Amino acid sequence: MEDHSFIVGQEFPDVKAFRNAIKEAAIAQHFELRIVKSDLIRYIAKCAADGCPWRIRAVKLPNAPTFAIRSLDATHTCGKNAHSGHHQASVDWIVNFIEERLRDNINYKPKDILRDIYEQYGITIPYKQAWRAKERGLQAIYGSSEEGYYLLPAYCEQIRQTNPGSVAEVFTSGSDNRFQQLFVSFYASIRGFLNGCLPIVGLGGIQLKSKYLGTLLSATSFDADGGLFPLAFGVVDEKVMKKGVGDAVKRKFASSCHYICMKHLSESIVREFKNPRLVQLLWKAAYATTSIGFKEKMVEIEEISSEAAKWLQQYPPSCWALIYSEGTRYGHLSSNVEEFNQWIIESRELPIIQVIEQIHTKLMAEFEERRAKSKLWFSILAPSPDKHMIEAMNHASTYQVLQSDEVEFEIISAERSDIVNIKNHSCSCRDWQLYGLPCSHAVAALISSKKDVYAFTEKCFTVASYCEAYAEEIHPIPSKIEWKKDGETVMGDEIRNVRPPKVRRPPGRPEKKRMCVEDLNREKHTVHCSRCNQTGHYKSTCKSDVHKSIEQM
Repeated sequence: MEDHSFIVGQEFPDVKAFRNAIKEAAIAQHFELRIVKSDLIRYIAKCAADGCPWRIRAVKLPNAPTFAIRSLDATHTCGKNAHSGHHQASVDWIVNFIEERLRDNINYKPKDILRDIYEQYGITIPYKQAWRAKERGLQAIYGSSEEGYYLLPAYCEQIRQTNPGSVAEVFTSGSDNRFQQLFVSFYASIRGFLNGCLPIVGLGGIQLKSKYLGTLLSATSFDADGGLFPLAFGVVDEKVMKKGVGDAVKRKFASSCHYICMKHLSESIVREFKNPRLVQLLWKAAYATTSIGFKEKMVEIEEISSEAAKWLQQYPPSCWALIYSEGTRYGHLSSNVEEFNQWIIESRELPIIQVIEQIHTKLMAEFEERRAKSKLWFSILAPSPDKHMIEAMNHASTYQVLQSDEVEFEIISAERSDIVNIKNHSCSCRDWQLYGLPCSHAVAALISSKKDVYAFTEKCFTVASYCEAYAEEIHPIPSKIEWKKDGETVMGDEIRNVRPPKVRRPPGRPEKKRMCVEDLNREKHTVHCSRCNQTGHYKSTCKSDVHKSIEQM
C-alpha cells in the first residue's frame, strides 16, 4: 500500500480502514475526492475533477466487518494538481499523521509539521491548521487542560499517600473554585535539604505555555557536590504573580540574608546597555575578596558607562557582591533554578498535571541515580570540594609557615603574605570565610600544626552529607486511571472540582523568559539623562542638541 494503488478484490479490516486508505491515496497522489456514497455497508467515490474517469466502489462482506473493492477505474485524466492544499488533509488527518511524532517529541512545532507533510506528500497546508492539529494531538495523548486542573486534588492526595510527609496542596478562589496556586514538596526533598544540603535556597520561575498560562515557581538548593537539589515547586496563575513574591519571601524569612542571582543581574545589565565588557567587570566586582578590589572594578564600570553605574545603584552591593555578603554563600553567586527549569522546558505546553508528573518522574530518576553514584565514593569530601582541597594542598606545599600562637599563623608565598586563624576559620585572603572550605593558606597552617585538614571543612561538603541528601526515596505514583477512580470516591465535590483560571493564553507565540524572584516585585527603573536632566532616556540617546540646531534654523 506504500504506492497507494488499489486492485479489485483487495480487502480491508473494516470501513474505517478503507476510508483512511482512500484518503491517504488521494492526498499522496494529489487528487481531490468526491464521495458519492458512504455508509456502513458500501463506499463509492470518484475524482472530483470534471470529466476524470477515476472511480472506486467497495462493499462490506457478509457476516464480517471486512470491506472489499468490487470495481475500480484507476485512470486519471485530471493531471492530479492538488499541490497547494488538499480537502482531505483535515485536522483529524494531520493529528493521525503527527501522533507518534508528538509522543516522541513534545516540542514538535507547527513549522516542522508543515515541512514533514510537504516532504512526504508534496502538499502545503495552512500554519493555523498545523497548530490546531498539534493542540488536538497533545490533548488526545495527554488529556485536556481542563481535565488537568480537575484532577489536581486527587493527584495531590496520591502524592501524600505514596510519599508520606510530603506537602501537596492546591488552592482555589471564588465560589466556582477557580485554580489559584499549587504547592508541592516531596518528603525526600524536605529531609534531604535539612540533613544534607548547603543552607542556601534559590527561587525562580518559568512561564508555562499551556492553554491557561501560569508560572512554575521553584525553590532549589545545592548538594555537597554543588549539584542541583530541588526542594519545592508550585504553579501560580497570572494574578497571583502580580502580588509580590519578593515581599512574601522577605516577610517569611525576615532573619535570613537575601541575595540577587548574579547570572540574572549580568543578563539584565547587558540587556540594558548592550556592552559585554560591563558584564565581565560586574562578575569581577562580585567575586572580589577585598573592598579595594571591588571599588577598582566599580570605577572601571563608571568609566565605561556612567549610566550603567547609576543603574547598578538600585542593587546594594550586599545583595550581590561576595565581599559585602552578610552571610556565607559558599561561593554560589547564582541560583541553579534555570537548571531545574530545563527539566520541563519541553513540556510547558502540556496540561498542568503532566508538568507535575514530568517533575516527579525526573526527581525519582535523579535521586536513584545519585544514591547509586555516591556508593562509589570513598573520600571524605564530595568530588568537587575534594578537588578543591587537593589543589589547595598542592599550593600549600610551596608556602612558608610562621606560627604566632596555637591558632594564628602567617603564610608567606611568592606573591603575598596572609594571616590565618584556624580557631575562627578565617584567612586574610577571605576565601575560607566566603567559600566554607579551607583555602591553600589555611591548609598550609593546618598541616604545619599537624591537624586534620578535613576536620576544618563544613559538614555540608562531605560525602556523608551527600548521601543524607538522597537517602530517602521518592516513590512512584499510581497511573492516572487508578487514582482518578480513587478521586471520585475520596474527594468531596467542593474540593475535587477545580476549574481552570479565567486567564487564557493570548494568540501568538509566547515570549521565552527566565525569571528570578527579584523580577517579580521590582519596580520599573526610571532612567535619567545627565545632559538635559529629563527622564526616559540616557545621555547617549539624548536628542537635545538636535532640537537646538532645529530651533536655530
